[in-house]
Amino acid sequence: MGDFDLDLRGAEDQLDEEGIQGDVVLGVLDGETDPDVWVSNVESGNVLVLAIQGDLNELASDFAREVKDIDGSLMHFRKFLVVSPPGVDIDTDRLG
Repeated sequence: MGDFDLDLRGAEDQLDEEGIQGDVVLGVLDGETDPDVWVSNVESGNVLVLAIQGDLNELASDFAREVKDIDGSLMHFRKFLVVSPPGVDIDTDRLG
């Protein structure tokens, strides 16, 4: 294998940290939280992991369309609703 010049100390300076934003927000989807709170979290770049307590279709109907309209994603996984902002894909490849 040939030699190559790789300066890892300088590589860190080249990383674009501006593209990294948002948090993972855990919550309960039970109808108690104003749907605008969920939408504003997604607009801010947060990923939501919401424990579903009740009928998912009824509980998510007040904000799912708005999330889709801003190119966010929603995925029902077991007893949770995972909601991601635009540009953050929900990878389901390992679910089999």
